[in-house]
Amino acid sequence: MPVAQHSHDLTVNQAPITMATSPKSPSPTNMSKSLIKSRGISGRALAFTAVLFVLAITLAPPLQHYFVQRAQINSLQAQVNDSKSALEQATRDLALWNDPKYVASQARTRLHFVFPGERQYIVLGAPATADKPAEPAAAVAEQIPTGLPWYSKVIASITSANANH
Repeated sequence: MPVAQHSHDLTVNQAPITMATSPKSPSPTNMSKSLIKSRGISGRALAFTAVLFVLAITLAPPLQHYFVQRAQINSLQAQVNDSKSALEQATRDLALWNDPKYVASQARTRLHFVFPGERQYIVLGAPATADKPAEPAAAVAEQIPTGLPWYSKVIASITSANANH
């Protein structure tokens, strides 16, 4: 080993020391570098992928909130449209009730009112509408004898309903 000639310079000229590694066990840094080089992935591509990943993570929550808010806005607009149509219907109904002829006709049909001097007849036992024929009674009702007290009819209908099933 040669020694420097100046007294203030105490460095020793040495050859660089390298660690002997076997070809079977490459170091982790050499292995990752060789893997990147063998697959053709450059440092730029790796950086670009990392930037895209960070960008995706950064933008995902705001985008989700945007789409949720758009769905809420669409839902609220549908509610507003429904409310407007209900308001229009109520306005039409109010206009009908402002007509005295309509009020009189509703009073006649709903409340059975008559004008002074008129006479109203109510027919009992007639079907409410002449357009529809009366529906037949249930099969159980036909099997119960008439003239029994109400509690006997209830018991008879329960027993006959159970017998049919």
